[in-house]
Amino acid sequence: MNRYPLWKNATVIIALVLGLLYTLPNFFGEAPAVQVASVKATTKVDPALLATIQSALKAAAINPHSVVLDATSVRVRLNDSDTQLKTRDLLDKLLNPDATNGRYSVALNLVSNTPSWLASLHAAPMYLGLDLRGGVHFLLQVDMEVALTKRLDSMGADLRALMREKSLRHAGVGRDGKALVIRFRDLETRDKARAVISQSQPDLTLIDGQDSTEFKLSATLKPLAERSIQEFAIKQNITTLHKRINELGVAEPVIQQQGADRIVVQLPGVQDVARARDLIGRTASLEVRMVEQEATLGTAPLGTEMVPETKRDGSVSQVAVKKLVVLTGERFADAQSTFDNEHRPAVAITLDAAGGRIMRDLTRENLHKLMAILLIEKGHPEAISVATIQGEFGNHFQITGSFTPEETNTLAILIRSGAIAAPMSFIEERVIGPSLGADNITKGMNSTMWGFMAIAAFMMSYYLLFGFISVVALSANLVLLVALLSLLQATLTLPGIAAVALTLGMAIDSNVLINERVREELRGGTTPQAAITAGYERAWATILDSNVTTLIVGIALLIFGSGPVRGFAVVHCLGILTSMFSSVVISRSLVNWFYGSRKKLESVSIGQIWKPGIK
Repeated sequence: MNRYPLWKNATVIIALVLGLLYTLPNFFGEAPAVQVASVKATTKVDPALLATIQSALKAAAINPHSVVLDATSVRVRLNDSDTQLKTRDLLDKLLNPDATNGRYSVALNLVSNTPSWLASLHAAPMYLGLDLRGGVHFLLQVDMEVALTKRLDSMGADLRALMREKSLRHAGVGRDGKALVIRFRDLETRDKARAVISQSQPDLTLIDGQDSTEFKLSATLKPLAERSIQEFAIKQNITTLHKRINELGVAEPVIQQQGADRIVVQLPGVQDVARARDLIGRTASLEVRMVEQEATLGTAPLGTEMVPETKRDGSVSQVAVKKLVVLTGERFADAQSTFDNEHRPAVAITLDAAGGRIMRDLTRENLHKLMAILLIEKGHPEAISVATIQGEFGNHFQITGSFTPEETNTLAILIRSGAIAAPMSFIEERVIGPSLGADNITKGMNSTMWGFMAIAAFMMSYYLLFGFISVVALSANLVLLVALLSLLQATLTLPGIAAVALTLGMAIDSNVLINERVREELRGGTTPQAAITAGYERAWATILDSNVTTLIVGIALLIFGSGPVRGFAVVHCLGILTSMFSSVVISRSLVNWFYGSRKKLESVSIGQIWKPGIK
C-alpha cells in the first residue's frame, strides 16, 4: 500500500501551515503613515523622540493606529490620508522649528497593515519594486578623474613631508596631469629620493627625467592602485547614499554599482523627485578646528562661530569654534571603533602624512585644550566630537570620552564616510507614477491567474482526480513560493511575476511526467497500487535532472545578472525548489490520502488509460 510515515506527513502539514502564515501579510494591503527620520548625522532617533511624538499626537487629538520605533525611524500608522497630512504638518512644525536647518525628515509613507500577531512571528509582505509601486530611478556617473586627482594631490603633500623629514632638498613637487613631478638640482639627491619614495609609496611608478637645468622624478599611480582608488570611491559613495536615502523612508531602495563608474538608485514609492535629487546630490565635508574655551555662553568672540553639539542625552549645546580650519576631511585616511589602554570605548583615527605633520604641530602647541571635529552639510556645521588634547600625536590618535561601543562605531562611520569620495552627476532620471505601478500589478496578476486557471482546467479534464491533486499541489507551490519571498523580504518586480508564471508551468510539467508514468504502468498490467509507487519513483530521476539543469542556469543569472535579470533569477531559483517539493512530496501525500489505505484497489481516476489501437 501507499502510505507515508508519520514524519513525512507532519513535514507536509508543517510546511503548508508555515507557508500560509507567511503568505497572509501580502493580503492585508498598506496603510498611510508618517515616517520621522534623522537628517543630521548626530541627531538620534531614540525612545525620547518616540515619547515626544506620542505626546504631541495625544495633545492634538490624533489617534494613530500605531506608533513604532525601529532602527532608523519612528513610523506613525494612521487610518486615512487626511489624518496622514495633518500629522505630517504637526510633526514637521514640532520637530523642525527652524525650517532652513531641520534636524528631522518628516515624510509621507505607506506601511503594512499586517496584524500584530503576524508581525510578532516576523511575517511581513514582499516589497514591491519600482515598476510595480512607482517611484524614481536615477543613474549617477561618478567622476573618477576627480577621485584620482584628489589622491594624487594628497600624495603630493605626503611626498613634500617625506622630503622634509629625510632632509632631501628639492626644487618643488607639482602635479602634471596624472603624474607627480619632483624636481632636483643634482643627480645624487634624485637617486636618494627615488629609494626613499619607492619604500614609502609602493603604489607609485617612478620614472627618471632630465631637462637642461634640473633632474626630474615622475611618479604615476600603478594600474592596480588606480583600480583600488576607483573601487573605494564607488563603495564610499554607495555607503553615503544608503545613509542619506534612509531619510526618505524608502522601504527597499536599490543602490548598486553598474559598470566601473556608475551607480543605479531606485526609490520605490518616492514621487518627490526634487527632494530626492537634493538629498542624493548633497555634499558634506569634515573639518578640524580648535575650540575657544574662554567664550561666554551664547556669544561668539571675534574670529569664532557657534556650532551645535548633540549630547549623549539628546540635548543640544553651542560650542564656540575658531574659524581657522586646521584639517579637512581629505586628510582622514581611516577611522575605526576600538578600546583604549583602560578598556574604554574609543575611536582610532589615521591621518595621511601631511595631516599627521599638521596635527603634530597643533597638538604640541595646544596641550589640554579642546579640539572639535565638525561635519558640515548644506553649509550648516555641527560638532560630532569635542575632545581634550591629552598629548602630542601625529598620524595616529584616539578620541575618548563617555562613549558606548555603539556610539564609537557611529562616530567612526561619520568620520569615515561623512562625505562622498568623488562628485556624481545625474545622467538619467525616470519617474514611474503609482497608477502605472498599480496597472502593472493588475496585468501581472491577471496573466498569472488566467494561466493558472487554464492549467487547472486542462489537468482536471485530462487526468481527472490525479489532475485535481496536481492542481492542489500547484496551489501549494504558489503559496510556498510567496511565503519564501516574503520571509526573505525579497523585492517583487515585473520580471519576478514572469518568473512566477514560468514556475507554475515548470511545476505542472513534473506532475504530467508522474501522471503519464502511472498511466504507462497501468497499461503494462501493473496493479493500481504498484503503478502509483512505480510512477512516482521512476519519474523522480527525470524530474530531478530537468530541474537541476534549469537551476544551474538560474544560479548563473543570479551570479552574473543585475537589476531585472537578478530579480527574475531569485524568483526562478526559489520556484524550482518549491516546485520539486510540491509536485513530488505534496502530491504523493494527497494520492496516499485518497488511495493508500485501500487494500484492494481495482482502479484509479487518472483519465483514459487505453488508447485506440493498443491491444
